[in-house]
Amino acid sequence: MPRSCPRLPKPPDMFARDWEWSELTAFAGGKSFLLDSLARAAGGFSFCVYEATEAESLRRFGEELGQYSGSVAPMRFDRWEQAVDALLALGKERPLPVVIDEFPYLARATPALPSIVQVAYGPRRPERLDSRTRLLLCGSSLSFMGKLLSGTSPLRGRAGLELVVHPLDFRQAAAFWGIEDHRLALLVHSVVGGTPAYRREFVRDDTPVDLADFDAWVCRTALSPRSPLYREARYLLADESDLRDRALYHSVLAALASGNATAGRIAGCLERPTSDITHPLTVLQDCGLVRRETDAFRRNRSVYRVGEPLIAFDHAISRPRLPLLDRGLAEQVWESSRSQFLSAVVGPHFEQICREWATHFAAPETFGGMPIDGGGQVGSGHGPGAPGAAASRHGAAGWAWSRHVRRPARPVQRSWVHRRSPGRRRPGRGGAGRPGASVRR
Repeated sequence: MPRSCPRLPKPPDMFARDWEWSELTAFAGGKSFLLDSLARAAGGFSFCVYEATEAESLRRFGEELGQYSGSVAPMRFDRWEQAVDALLALGKERPLPVVIDEFPYLARATPALPSIVQVAYGPRRPERLDSRTRLLLCGSSLSFMGKLLSGTSPLRGRAGLELVVHPLDFRQAAAFWGIEDHRLALLVHSVVGGTPAYRREFVRDDTPVDLADFDAWVCRTALSPRSPLYREARYLLADESDLRDRALYHSVLAALASGNATAGRIAGCLERPTSDITHPLTVLQDCGLVRRETDAFRRNRSVYRVGEPLIAFDHAISRPRLPLLDRGLAEQVWESSRSQFLSAVVGPHFEQICREWATHFAAPETFGGMPIDGGGQVGSGHGPGAPGAAASRHGAAGWAWSRHVRRPARPVQRSWVHRRSPGRRRPGRGGAGRPGASVRR
C-alpha cells in the first residue's frame, strides 16, 4: 500500500489555487509563485531559465546549484547529462522538489535535453533508483509543453504528473482584485481576465475604486504606453515559437475579436480561402489563445473564440489605434472606442462567463440534470443578446439571452410560445389568420 505523505500547508500569501497546491505537494512527496513557494516550503531547488546559449545556461545552473548546496566554489558542468545527474543526487536522503521554470528556453538552446532527461530517468538506472528527486519541468508556452508528453516525445511515459495551471475564474478574480461590484468586476475581467500577475506585477495593485473610476483605470493601465500591461498581449504571441507568420495570426485574432466566430467568416474577413485559416486556428488552439466550441444549435459547425481576454481587448481596442496611443492620447481613444468595448469585448465575454456558470457552477436542478455541455449560437451578429445553452445528461436543455447591459441572463425552459394576434394574416395565405398559439418543443 502506498504510504501517505503529509501535505504542506499552503503559504498564507497564495490566493486560491487549493487544488493545484494539493496536486503539486502530493507529487513532490509531501514535501512561478506556486512552484517557487513549493520549492521554498519543501527546501527544494528552483532554477528559473532565461533565453541564453547552452554554455551560459550550464554556467548559471552550476552557480545556482553550488549556492543551494553550500559549495565553496560554483559547480561546473560540461554537459547537461552531468547536470541532470547532479539533480538526481540531491534527492538521495528525502523526497526533494527540483523546479526548472521556463524549460522551453533550455530545450530551444539544447534540443536533445528532453532525450537526456528520458535517459536519466531510465527505469533501471542506478542514479534514478537511488534518488527521490521530484523533477518539475515548467513553461509558459502551452504549445511546447503540450507536446512535451505527446505520443512521439522522448518523455512520454516518464511523467507522474501533468498539471495545467488555469487562470482564476470570474468569481475568484473578483475576490482577488477586491471588487465587490459585479458589474465592475465583469468590466475588469473583460480586460485582464484571471491572471494574478496582472494585478501585482503589471499594474502594481492599481484597482478601480468604483464604476466611475473604471474609464480612468483603463486609460492609466491597458491603454498607457508607460504600463507593462500595454504591450503584454503582443508579448503573449511572441512567447509562442510555433507562430511563424505572426502577421497572419494577429489578423486571425483581430477577425475573431471583431465578431467573426467561424472559419468561413474569418477567411472572408481576411479575404483568403478557408483552407488557409485551418492551420493558424489549430496552432492558436494549441497555444491556448483560441477556444474551439461546437455551436449549441448547429452541432455540425464549430465556433471559435479568443481564449485570453487581454488579447481580445488588444485586438479590438488597442491595436487599431496604436499610433494615437503611443502619442499618449489614451483618453481620446477610449472615449471613441468605449461603445465598441462594450459590444465587441464585454458582450462576448459575458456570454462566455454565463456558459461557464451553466456548465461548472449551476446546480443540477437548474437544467434538470448535471450539465455536460455549454455553447453559444452564431447568428447574424454578436453582442448583447446572443443566446447560450447548456445540455444535461437527461437530454433536457436550458437556454438564455445574455444581456450584460440591462439585466443578467435568466435560464428558462426549452419550450417557447409565439402568440399571433387574432386579426393577423398568415404569410402566403388569403383570409384572416386564426387566433391561437404555436408551440415548439
